[in-house]
Amino acid sequence: MTTPFPFTAVVGQDDLRLALLLNAVSPAVGGVLVRGEKGTAKSTAVRALSALLPKVPVVPGCRFSCDPASPDPGCPDGPHEAGGGVERAARMVELPVGASEDRLVGALDIERALSEGVKAFEPGLLADAHRGILYVDEVNLLHDHLVDLLLDAAAMGASYVEREGVSVRHAARFLLVGTMNPEEGELRPQLLDRFGLTVEVAASREPDQRVEVVRRRLAYDDDPDGFAARWAEEEAAVRARIVAARELLPSVRLGDGALRQIAATCAAFEVDGMRADIVMARTATALAAWAGRTDVLAEDVRQAALLALPHRRRRNPFDAPGLDEDKLDETLEEFGGSDDDDPDPDPDPGPDGPGGGGGGQPEPDDAPQGDGDTAARPEAGEGGQPQPSGAGEQSAVRASEPFRTKVLSVPGIGEGAAGRRSRARTEHGRTTGARRPRGALTKLHLAATVQAAAPHQRARGRSGPGLVVRRDDLRQATREGREGNLVLFVVDASGSMAARQRMSAVKGAVLSLLLDAYQRRDKVGLVTFRGSDADVALPPTSSVDAAAARLETLPTGGRTPLAAGLLRAHDVLRVERLRDPARRPLVVLVTDGRATGGPEPVALAGRAARLFAGDGVASVVVDCESGPVRLGLAGQLAGELGGTAVTLDELRADSIAGLVKDVQRRAA
Repeated sequence: MTTPFPFTAVVGQDDLRLALLLNAVSPAVGGVLVRGEKGTAKSTAVRALSALLPKVPVVPGCRFSCDPASPDPGCPDGPHEAGGGVERAARMVELPVGASEDRLVGALDIERALSEGVKAFEPGLLADAHRGILYVDEVNLLHDHLVDLLLDAAAMGASYVEREGVSVRHAARFLLVGTMNPEEGELRPQLLDRFGLTVEVAASREPDQRVEVVRRRLAYDDDPDGFAARWAEEEAAVRARIVAARELLPSVRLGDGALRQIAATCAAFEVDGMRADIVMARTATALAAWAGRTDVLAEDVRQAALLALPHRRRRNPFDAPGLDEDKLDETLEEFGGSDDDDPDPDPDPGPDGPGGGGGGQPEPDDAPQGDGDTAARPEAGEGGQPQPSGAGEQSAVRASEPFRTKVLSVPGIGEGAAGRRSRARTEHGRTTGARRPRGALTKLHLAATVQAAAPHQRARGRSGPGLVVRRDDLRQATREGREGNLVLFVVDASGSMAARQRMSAVKGAVLSLLLDAYQRRDKVGLVTFRGSDADVALPPTSSVDAAAARLETLPTGGRTPLAAGLLRAHDVLRVERLRDPARRPLVVLVTDGRATGGPEPVALAGRAARLFAGDGVASVVVDCESGPVRLGLAGQLAGELGGTAVTLDELRADSIAGLVKDVQRRAA
């Protein structure tokens, strides 16, 4: 077994270490979500935490880690008699992003259950993680159905496996720790709220600290055991402090003054529900115990707010997490006052007491910037007038307010990753039929199985009431649900689109579609074209935040190389098809349909568009043409693509329900 990197040897990352330690002191805090860029010791710190946790007493031979002092009466391995047990190290169980449902919750042997009436159950990762740590790296990429199972287990403290009338339940209480890189996509709000605390981590910009990080990492890689031995004394001290804080925790007093500050803070920041208040109370209590105190102070409440509230304030995926610390201080001061329950307001919190801020970090400024803010010459294109060949560039304009869009879906039935956009054959959804299982049986179609077995009962010597079932009789249920797609935005940023009011509306429409893509669990990409060429502003990714950032800084101006934009988009889809062949694309072309520059630009654009039609790629043209004279070029382009055209106004109108599906039917 590989020796883990010592927790106390992690350089910096004070908020991360504090949040993990508070959960070690009080698992009721509810876990930690660690957000940050790659290479910031997120996984290293989480894996190191398990070595600091006190040993766990368990019933010998129980696969579900029952506590011998109070064994679970419903344990599948039970019943157990209360009494002596054995101790083992607390487990840290990793949930892979691509894990199956059976791997997570466990699996029943359906064949034995039907033929013998035996509940033969193989425990999953939730059982392994009971009374330990469940760690999900890249938790934002976890499939929706696994997220739902995690939510249920975290809320109820138990896991239920239900298969065709056969039911198994076992306890599943664990410390949930997730890490994620926000550039790869955001979490669903329901799962965000399940994490008690959140911290933002970033690499230090201090040269001395970076040198120390490299020095320690190289020393560990050269001799893991020797490096761990040099930190053994510090590790033992922290482990002893965790044990002492756990013992002190029941004695910590949460006074009415602190409770009022907690309630006022949650109300001031308009967080939803009451979970934030409860998590803040538990976190403040754990902070006091960690500092060796029996009273919760105002600074504990402040630190608890910085750790528990930032991720609960997000209203949409484009909001940066974080708190206004000035507002927080004002609220705490207003509702602090004099209270008999408050002890000395400024005691020493201890050598490793709460420190640092858990507030929001500035978003990385990785969005491409415009070429300058020089004033552009007036752009033509309104009313069908030709665009001057020397059109200049205008600086980026802000997007208008986003709105709810109609559902754009890909026709037919796919087999892509689970999502909420287009029809697909999935492991979850409504049952549409049955087939012989390919590999392990996961979803039994009971009626089809009985129908397959019934004709053979006499030949198999059936003499009792039970049904004689063989493996060849088993039938897998086929189900239909929804999949996520690759939504590739191809945006015209040329001079003909440069009217500031119109470009603001265009960006608002694309932003609205991005928000819809986030909610439907799509991947998104962004291709822009202007001047003489097209650029991949954002390769296909799950991060709509990154797409929104690039859209915000998109300048306009120059000619309209429509063919170049279409060809670049076609190349992006070709490469992505090799990487993820099951995910079907939907191209959203945002343009007024004009094409300028080079020989025969309109004919060349038509030939490029027909490549998409030949490949059967679903497409929508968002027609941005305005003015009293309209040429209808976007509609012609949509015909070449084999898709349909919709105006900006129609994008939010009820009349376009099922737009893509209807138009693509003739191409299917």
